[in-house]
Amino acid sequence: MAMAALRREGRRFAPLISPRPITAVRSSPPALSHEDEGPIGVRYVSTQVVRNRMKSVKSIQKITKAMKMVAASKLRAIQTKAENSRGLWQPFTALLGDLPSVDVKKNVVVTISSDKGLCGGINSTSVKISKGLHKLNSGPEKETKYVILGEKAKAQLVRDSKKDIELIITELQKNPLSYTQVSVLADEILKNVEYDALRIVFNKFHSVVSFVPTVSTVLSPEIVEREAESGGKLGDLDSYEIEGGETKGEILQNLSEFQFSCVMFNAVLENACSEQGARMSAMDSSSRNAGDMLDRLTLTYNRTRQASITTELIEIISGASALEG
Repeated sequence: MAMAALRREGRRFAPLISPRPITAVRSSPPALSHEDEGPIGVRYVSTQVVRNRMKSVKSIQKITKAMKMVAASKLRAIQTKAENSRGLWQPFTALLGDLPSVDVKKNVVVTISSDKGLCGGINSTSVKISKGLHKLNSGPEKETKYVILGEKAKAQLVRDSKKDIELIITELQKNPLSYTQVSVLADEILKNVEYDALRIVFNKFHSVVSFVPTVSTVLSPEIVEREAESGGKLGDLDSYEIEGGETKGEILQNLSEFQFSCVMFNAVLENACSEQGARMSAMDSSSRNAGDMLDRLTLTYNRTRQASITTELIEIISGASALEG
């Protein structure tokens, strides 16, 4: 009678005990533990989910660290070029001026952005300023068009200003930037666009964590001559003597084209430096956030695993106590 009662009690508490014998667990290979198999119960599934999440966060952290190192390497290469290019456009600014407030009929906003993302808000800033310039220089007798450099500005401006886009140039940084490459692009813009003023929007590089949205204005030869005749900042142009057989209009035409190519070269390099610096900061922040998330997931995993082990021990002890009593 006692043996029959013991067998009945054993069958009643059997579901509470692990379905595999202890010897079977010990004889299993070390690569496949009891918890990795996840036999029955929500606690095993949740532990596995947390483990998978930790693995994916570690992979993302490796990628962001690698992207930060690549951006730092590219920044060092471009920064020297950008600093040297500042000496090209400064003499033209001293001679022909930079008049952002000049009132003309035909304005062209040249928006410089990046082709790739993950670089903070530099592209959004350039697009916002470009839209503000477009709105400021629009009117019943005025015409304002866009020339876009970069995929990111294209994606944002095409949505609501497609009819005002005159020219789109992408993949500018596919090859190392040089003055020859940028001067060809500047010549293409001048051939395809009619303008009185070119307003170039870019991000000027200050440091890895700092960039300043900047607008440079290049006037057409006719507007430069008009401003020089009316006096003001360009009134000193008449004091220069012209040598050779070229007329004043031809010299202003050559100076204006050369000024635009120099300003474009500097703007493209400054924007590229700002892009890499912003990408470094963004990837560094992402790596730190991934580390914080990994710490929280590790704590959650340890707590979940400890709770599951405690629950199993309670079930085994309760079953053993019932069999004895």
